[in-house]
Amino acid sequence: MTKTKRVVWAMCGSFCTFEKTLGAMEAMVRGGAQVLPLMSFNAAGLDTRFGTAESWKEKVEAVTGRKPIETLQGAEPLGPQNMADAMVIAPCTGATLAKLAAGISDTPVTLGAKSMLRGAKPLVLAVSTNDGLAASMENLARLINRKNFYLVPFAQDDWLKKPASLQSDYALIGDTLECAMRGRQLQPVLAG
Repeated sequence: MTKTKRVVWAMCGSFCTFEKTLGAMEAMVRGGAQVLPLMSFNAAGLDTRFGTAESWKEKVEAVTGRKPIETLQGAEPLGPQNMADAMVIAPCTGATLAKLAAGISDTPVTLGAKSMLRGAKPLVLAVSTNDGLAASMENLARLINRKNFYLVPFAQDDWLKKPASLQSDYALIGDTLECAMRGRQLQPVLAG
């Protein structure tokens, strides 16, 4: 796994990927990383058919040993106080992609990202969006060309029922992070 010891792991509201996200987070912790969890307003506050917000926060705390950051005030000092070496955003929704591409920092996740970028720390984005080959594609293209942004390789996750939907391969988050720490994008970005 990664040699990075301190990682902020931000979760956005792609609730159907939360189980997969926890598995990848747990693998990173087993690999020796200290994971500081952060959740978007939606991830931390909405109950869905995939579980309650409270149960997801409890599961994240059980994996990382830390309560998730859920506020703007909690996210702002990440970079200035050098609290982590890198940030993983998994799942990274289309809404978060759009805000990052536009420089909008009005959620804990986007403000945390801005805070980390202040110190030129890498941001690893694991995409999960139903409009990846539609409205979100423009934002993906903008971010992959920016310094300190790295994409976990992705593919269409259900091309028959959701032809515009994209999802990253969560098993590659650690490898993507290792490359990002060396200033390189893991290839190929488009998974087979």
